[in-house]
Amino acid sequence: MVKTADRIKLRRWRKRGFYSETVLVKLLQKNGYNAVRIPVSNPSLSPLPDLMARKGEHTYAFEVKNSSYYAYFPKPQVDKLFRFLNELIPGDNTNKHAIIAAHLGKKWLFKEVSWEEWEKDKLPDKLRIVKRDRGNFSIEKSY
Repeated sequence: MVKTADRIKLRRWRKRGFYSETVLVKLLQKNGYNAVRIPVSNPSLSPLPDLMARKGEHTYAFEVKNSSYYAYFPKPQVDKLFRFLNELIPGDNTNKHAIIAAHLGKKWLFKEVSWEEWEKDKLPDKLRIVKRDRGNFSIEKSY
């Protein structure tokens, strides 16, 4: 039986993720992207990202985490980004981008995960973004 306190913690945790996803959609739109949050992106086997965006010919699939200092992205969640882009978005892989995004307080960090890592099955068990890191992707200076 699930305790009431556990339900409240789970609800807060989900709201935190929803908040970060919503803020990122607005930030992307402000920078010229067409972006949408995918509300059914729950822990399932379906290859759905937290949100997707387009700018020009480029398509982006984002996995978003909210934390204070570091964020972990398990391999199955990153794999879903590539499966989504590979199976559901037509076109060349050079125009499709898998991005992990960490909302760390007021700071956003983005890292693009390479197709080569995924295609060669070289993704680590967990990818990590720490607040002191530098991302390799900028939404202001995208393709």
